Amino acid sequence: MRRYLAIVLAFAVVAAGVPVASGAGAPTGHDTAAAVSGTTAPATQGQAIPTDNESDNSTTVTLLTYNDVQTAMAQNTTVPRMIHLINERRAAHDNPTVVVGGGDQVSPHSLAPVSQWRLPVEVLNVLQPDVEVVGNHDLDYGFGPVANYSNASEFPWVMANIVQADSGEPIPGTEPYTVVERDGVRVGVIGLADEQILGKTAVDFDEQGYELRDYAEVGQEYATQLREEENVDVVVVAGHFGIPTAQDLANRTSGIDAVVVGDDEVEYPPAETDGTVIVEAEARAEHVGEVNLTVADGEVTSWNGRLLSVTENTTKNETADRIITETRGEALSRVVGETRTELDARFASNYHDETALGNLITDAFRWKEGSEIAITNAGGIRSNSVYGPGEVTVGDVYNVLPFGNTLVTVELTGDEVTQLLESQVVTMESETGQQYGAEPQLQVSGITYEYVPHEDVPADQRIQDVWVGGEPLQDDETYTVTVNSYMAGWEGSVLENATRVSETQDLYGTVTLSYIQAHSPVEPTDADRIRRVNHLSGEAPVTLDGEGTVTAEFALPANATDLRHFYATANASTMVEAQTVRVGEETVTVNFSDYELRQLASEDVELQVYGSYNSSSVETVYFDSLRMAGDLDVTMESPETATPTATATPTAAPTTAAGTTAAGTTTDAPATTEEGDDGGSPGFGPGVALVALVAAALVALRRR
Repeated sequence: MRRYLAIVLAFAVVAAGVPVASGAGAPTGHDTAAAVSGTTAPATQGQAIPTDNESDNSTTVTLLTYNDVQTAMAQNTTVPRMIHLINERRAAHDNPTVVVGGGDQVSPHSLAPVSQWRLPVEVLNVLQPDVEVVGNHDLDYGFGPVANYSNASEFPWVMANIVQADSGEPIPGTEPYTVVERDGVRVGVIGLADEQILGKTAVDFDEQGYELRDYAEVGQEYATQLREEENVDVVVVAGHFGIPTAQDLANRTSGIDAVVVGDDEVEYPPAETDGTVIVEAEARAEHVGEVNLTVADGEVTSWNGRLLSVTENTTKNETADRIITETRGEALSRVVGETRTELDARFASNYHDETALGNLITDAFRWKEGSEIAITNAGGIRSNSVYGPGEVTVGDVYNVLPFGNTLVTVELTGDEVTQLLESQVVTMESETGQQYGAEPQLQVSGITYEYVPHEDVPADQRIQDVWVGGEPLQDDETYTVTVNSYMAGWEGSVLENATRVSETQDLYGTVTLSYIQAHSPVEPTDADRIRRVNHLSGEAPVTLDGEGTVTAEFALPANATDLRHFYATANASTMVEAQTVRVGEETVTVNFSDYELRQLASEDVELQVYGSYNSSSVETVYFDSLRMAGDLDVTMESPETATPTATATPTAAPTTAAGTTAAGTTTDAPATTEEGDDGGSPGFGPGVALVALVAAALVALRRR
């Protein structure tokens, strides 16, 4: 077992409230203003932040920023409050003030089926930003509608490095940059995106005749043009890309004074990288960025800034409040059913593990299409909220599933199904895994499987024990698989050229809504369809005659400690808890009721055994424990022909469990979950350790 890099330092930074000025990580957890870059600690909300003018000729330019409003646009909670706060900060300054949006404003949201981009644009016109950048979700309706919502907007949209391949012209309705003049000060704002936008949109750039050019080269070109030809005093980039990309842009260019970031949805109070101030205001109208730039003789000579929180105590803008309320109307408030269990739409939950909500959504896909398997990507489940138990409204469903995705059913071989599952596994050793932890990134129905999230396991072996409809998956058999239309277009995936059996025009949100109506009250559960396994312990043969106990022995994972909560199952069906768990120097011995296992295995089948453990070799992220798995190769005998219960032997070379027991001794370990172990399905729910909570918060902040 390979050793993994700890990320505990991230928690220390957050706990200390220290902003991070550079590097791949972004600071989180800043709910109030924080001093940055050695400047004076900023004032409280509602007061102007003092700036140090270095000469009589200097001027302070204030940037007010927001980004990734998305689903909040139709919820009538934070958006009217954010607008009020921005207007309040405008009034607090008597110096030039420019409002810059970081993209992803017109989609996704719960009113998209009836309003598309119209409601967001109407609300943004109340805000009156000076400029907006086109983000990936601003392309959810395609390239054509950009001109439509741009024409309806009372402000310009910018994008410089997405251009028409044949002419080099920008997307119709956009310009590469705009110049905002306030009190004699000229501020140029350039729109940029990075290569990740290609995989985050439902449009095919090549097919539509568009290309993406290098953000640093294009950014430098227009920064120079703005200074030399437009005579601007300040150059700002509205960048729909993550903080690391913004830092790379700062390091590779000159003459860019500030970058307003969107897309990765993190709290990043203003911080400087190589002379460029970078800021991101998380998402969903929960924060406003404020950056004060002191300008003298056409150059920025100093700066300070902060993030402001939008809270329930922030007053709502009455006009925006009225527009959203009237648009929502009775349609979204209509109750469509009831859930008796919690529906968890949080990003962290759905990226890391199966959820009851994910099961409900994919069950709805199969119900609609009659397919054998349904799969949906975790990023298509939005709102980052928890619903129920209780009534479910139309608005709830469309907040969770706000995109214009429809259903596509394809034919895949068993081998192709496995490839699709493998393609989404995030390993613990990867860059994403080090920040967020191991992830399957999918929700499924009709299929169960194990995934092994480690780099030392070959990619084609990270998916194990796949079952479809209660039967082992066959590589050469053909299965019908329903996915959302966004997934069906995944470039380079097995879905891209798969034979399409059917396509429905019903939105995936509408299908789920209809399923809830037809089955209310619904009570989906975490059924252990997706099972994380950190260590595979091989197979142990056992003989069952229905009496007494049966013993299986497995090799310990490297440096295993705290072994607990062992159980046996057949294809994630009914679970049989272990009676005892004994930990030796090199092995773990698990005892089960022979009778209970016999009820689980009605014929000669392979049962799985799972257990939780910790290890000094592996630092867990998000989850609070690791998982080991072994198989029981069961032989059934009638009582009169039975021989004494067999003891399985290890199938892999054992390793010593450091810290578990003294050498050469054994000890009883609890057979059931200890307090603080994973909840819900045994061992597979989110953990409660501090590091796990921090990692979960990071994931909740990330974009998809």
